[in-house]
Amino acid sequence: MHEQKTPLIRLAKRDGMPGWQAWCIRLGSIVLALLLGGVVVSLIGVNPIKAYATILSGALGKKSAIRQTVKIAIPLLGCALAIAPCFKMRFWNIGAEGQITAGAIAASYFALYWVGRVPNMMLFVIMALAGAIAGGVWALIPAFFKARWNTNETLFTLMMNYIIIGVVRWLQGGPWEGRPGSQLVPTFDRAAWLPKVLGVHCGWIVVLILVVVVHVYMNHTKQGYEIAVIGDSVNTARYAGMNVGYIMMRTMFISGAISGLVGMIVATGADNTLYDGVANGVGFTSITVAWLSQLNAFAMVAISGLLAVLEKGADTLNTQLAVPASLSDIITGILLFCMLGCEFFINYRLIFRKNSHKEGAKV
Repeated sequence: MHEQKTPLIRLAKRDGMPGWQAWCIRLGSIVLALLLGGVVVSLIGVNPIKAYATILSGALGKKSAIRQTVKIAIPLLGCALAIAPCFKMRFWNIGAEGQITAGAIAASYFALYWVGRVPNMMLFVIMALAGAIAGGVWALIPAFFKARWNTNETLFTLMMNYIIIGVVRWLQGGPWEGRPGSQLVPTFDRAAWLPKVLGVHCGWIVVLILVVVVHVYMNHTKQGYEIAVIGDSVNTARYAGMNVGYIMMRTMFISGAISGLVGMIVATGADNTLYDGVANGVGFTSITVAWLSQLNAFAMVAISGLLAVLEKGADTLNTQLAVPASLSDIITGILLFCMLGCEFFINYRLIFRKNSHKEGAKV
């Protein structure tokens, strides 16, 4: 016989929290992140207020800076929209990096070899369709294995990233190599460059349209309802007569198609060529965007914009104040850590054992 004491700290799932209170916690986490980042900046002898002002001016101070910031935000937002349906279904698609690359490869083929063979507008449509189909097919492979043999989609999609990146490296040094020995794909003809609108390639218009489309698809369609049911309970979905495997494959194809379209936008709008780093880590960073936004398509616009401001402003911080480039990564990491951590306190509460009240049970 012994007395089992209540733990000093316990976790309990919250039944619910008012929206205003949840947003207060989120805003508080941002303030905390800025304070912690300020401490780090001050340790290297730089005024934190001046550093943050430099980040803002470097990202938003001039028209040229704003355009660069928007260019950074475009693939982040597009890719976050792509993986949102999968995550709502609890299919952990970590392969957006590879799906972007697959789409970029398909679009690059037409950008390299079809210029002059079809009208420019038709060429853009063909490149967009090719990118979407390639990205969708690349995403469909792990979805098929998951539906047929219940493989681990996290590892499967992750490993496929490296396969498709290897394909790009082969193309760079092989059939698509420009100058012999350069290991580089030549720059696309200008006719294959996405046209600019307000100084930025028109990809920003495409992703803003996708924001509305994805929101409607996930929240106001039958397919979006099926995704939500599977995310809540696969057994319930099967009991309701849903073909879970088919829905998984369909959703992954749509996710990969959007990622492939993003790859086409990046290759023909931002880089104007193809190289093995065309995705540039966007497929992984977008997971953070999707998670912080709680899979809300409109919230993704703000979060991807915030990360773009930090990334663009960090370059200015490095050049103007001679701050190490790694410092900006530290500040970004602190911000993401606090923003992700606050979701824990929104969903759970800590219960501390009261010294005045002895709880226990005899066993």
